[in-house]
Amino acid sequence: MNFVFQSSPWWILLCLLVGGFYAFLLYQPKANWSKVANGSLAVLRFIVVSGLCLLLLNLLLRQTEVRVEKKTVVLALDNSASVGKQGQGLISGLKSFQEALENKGYAVEVQTLRATPVSSLDSVRFTQKSTDLSGLLTNVKTSLEGRNVTDVVLLSDGIVNQGVSPTFQSFTFPIHSLAVGDTTPKRDVNLKTITANQIAYLGNQFPIQADILADGYAGRTATVVLRRGGQTLAQQTVQFPKERALATVNFTTQALAKGLQHLVVEVVPLPGEHTTQNNRKDVYVEVIDGRQRILLVASAPHPDIKAIRSIIEKNDNFEFDFQIVNPSTPPQPSDKKYDLLIFHQQPDAFSSSGAYLKRLMDQGTPVFWIVASQTGTNPLNNAQQVAQIQAQAGQLDKVTAFYNRNFTRLNLNAEQMELLRKLPPLSVPFGEVRPLANSEVVLFQKKNTIETSKPLLILNSGPKRGAMLLGEGLWEWRLEEYRLTEKQEVVDELVTKLIQFLSSKDDKRKLRVYPTQNQFQLEDRVAFETEIYNELYERIYGPEVTLTITDEKGQARKYTYTSSASRFEISNLPVGVYRYAATAKVLGKDETASGEFVIRDEQLELANTTADFNLLRQLSQQSNGKFYTASQLQTLEQNLLSRDLPDKLTSTEDLREPINLRWIFFILLTLLALEWGFRKYLGSY
Repeated sequence: MNFVFQSSPWWILLCLLVGGFYAFLLYQPKANWSKVANGSLAVLRFIVVSGLCLLLLNLLLRQTEVRVEKKTVVLALDNSASVGKQGQGLISGLKSFQEALENKGYAVEVQTLRATPVSSLDSVRFTQKSTDLSGLLTNVKTSLEGRNVTDVVLLSDGIVNQGVSPTFQSFTFPIHSLAVGDTTPKRDVNLKTITANQIAYLGNQFPIQADILADGYAGRTATVVLRRGGQTLAQQTVQFPKERALATVNFTTQALAKGLQHLVVEVVPLPGEHTTQNNRKDVYVEVIDGRQRILLVASAPHPDIKAIRSIIEKNDNFEFDFQIVNPSTPPQPSDKKYDLLIFHQQPDAFSSSGAYLKRLMDQGTPVFWIVASQTGTNPLNNAQQVAQIQAQAGQLDKVTAFYNRNFTRLNLNAEQMELLRKLPPLSVPFGEVRPLANSEVVLFQKKNTIETSKPLLILNSGPKRGAMLLGEGLWEWRLEEYRLTEKQEVVDELVTKLIQFLSSKDDKRKLRVYPTQNQFQLEDRVAFETEIYNELYERIYGPEVTLTITDEKGQARKYTYTSSASRFEISNLPVGVYRYAATAKVLGKDETASGEFVIRDEQLELANTTADFNLLRQLSQQSNGKFYTASQLQTLEQNLLSRDLPDKLTSTEDLREPINLRWIFFILLTLLALEWGFRKYLGSY
């Protein structure tokens, strides 16, 4: 540390003179106590006064801190199951390697596929069910950023089954690959991938596709079986024409029961397989009962209706019905209940279909109003609570659209919505539009180059949801978007999200218990969230919840917990489909919640058991490292120890004003207290 003067150092002499003069005046030789006591008090006062004067000079205290960062080698261990015994057998050699580096002055850090730090090499277990080498090396880069990392030693077999390939990334340190494993393909039949829909509708048929990879079984055949609950649903025979062959099998089965369905695809083992654990995969399909029903009622055929239908039918979860209703075409009676109504040019100026529309709306179904040239504004104003329109019949205007960036309810991408500015104008009623309570503007009208505050698309999120599009020409939007981008995404996403919001049902349950995700891995803890509400739907805490979990065999497990902590976790559940039911007494009433979840065991490490040394060679070459096999560990050690690398020195400089340092204040305060106490002890004030 040293001082930096912002003024002439001669001012220090003046400060000392002031301190000395002050002490001389205060403590004259004619004091009532001894000369030693008098001199001691004078020295204390001299130090305090001189110190205060020096602080007024606004000196700067410069502090320089030098740190020595030891050269560091990172042992990055692929502790996956595919490395297994070979990796475990190298632990003793790695411990000797670590000790030799530390004796040479290196710091050695150990990193594995797990995010948690490793205390020692003895604690490493090669049991991870997936391998993400990119994630491992990225974690090394971020966790040791700023450290003096000279080398990274990567112990791996080069098999990557999660994340991206590490060769697609760049690293600031050399990576020396220490390769283990067998690069010779093993005689094996591997059920590589299963492709199936996650959702199927009750009563419908759905496909399942299985890809089987065989090594060493040229000219042989295998049997592939599809099972549900131990019952064989179908089986097929596949042939492998060459030593390494990929065969595809397609099954079709029917969704017979509502809920999560557990199916199993299995390849009957062939003689001499390296492992049979990769011959089977579980398939989980959620079977739902019915789709969201949407009814579009129009006064006459229109291209916009075709555009809306195309958008809706892209989503398998929607069922679309269509009716033309006008004085010459009476409505067709139906006993269906709909989740959303779309009224195109309805009601008309004479409200000729008013009674039918009212009967549909009396069911409390949300309505999406599309205002066009035949729409009657007066009956429309009386029928809905989205917006009020003041316009003359037959008077239309041409406007384009621009997105309201303050609107966030539908989570639309504001940058993508900018495309709407380039789309053709819509025909809108010429007049004033006033959104009503709980209504938000999604799109505004743009007249030529002027951005107005007139709404074009309005969404009402109140107790009775609704929306209104004040214009026709949606079909031209879709055509123009395809011409500009060769896609139909922006307009379709806008309409789809609007329909999803309007057709979704509010959850009015007082008790809500649900798993944090629908599918868990075998080693995961199954976490449940609990929410309890009063009559005003305000969150309350404390009621006791009983949770019953039932597996596919009907075996039930019962748990009890309080809702004070919203999360409840369960561990050690076997693989399978589980149904849960939760009960609680809320404000004197019994409330229930139920659902399903899945426990999976994905054996990614068994999908490929052939080591990939080429990937490790490429990774080392790209990072200026070297490639070694497990038998060359001693060579790697000698190469690293033969270098004479320096430690890294870093220095930081800090300038502070002494007047802001607390310890100086307390020193001066202590000196004044000592002087005062000493004077009082000697009988003076």
